[in-house]
Amino acid sequence: QVQLVESGGGMVQPGGSVRLSCAGSGRSVSNGAVGWFRQAPGEEPEFLAGVSRAGVPYYADSVKGRFTISRETADDTVALEMNSLKPEDTAVYYCAASDRVIPGRRPVDYEYWGQGTQVTVSS
Repeated sequence: QVQLVESGGGMVQPGGSVRLSCAGSGRSVSNGAVGWFRQAPGEEPEFLAGVSRAGVPYYADSVKGRFTISRETADDTVALEMNSLKPEDTAVYYCAASDRVIPGRRPVDYEYWGQGTQVTVSS
């Protein structure tokens, strides 16, 4: 059974940083593209960033320059570094994996999903 597990969420003050990590169980995250999404209450899932099988990053315009996605080959994880966080970044953050080479920007582009981790930006 394939599982993805996110870690690193929590509460942070505005302007702070959080690093999320996504690990695979039953399937290596290096097998294909990986994406990060978030979902705030009452809203649709929002694509944030994706990384291709080869490690090429892709970003949504809304987070470009603040968020960085990377493959961490040493421990076979995919990280999302988030800086200059704002209260509107508060959401549940999900990682998703696909057998595709290039990450899609839609939830339907991904076959495997984690359970999500809460990030709350508040003073």
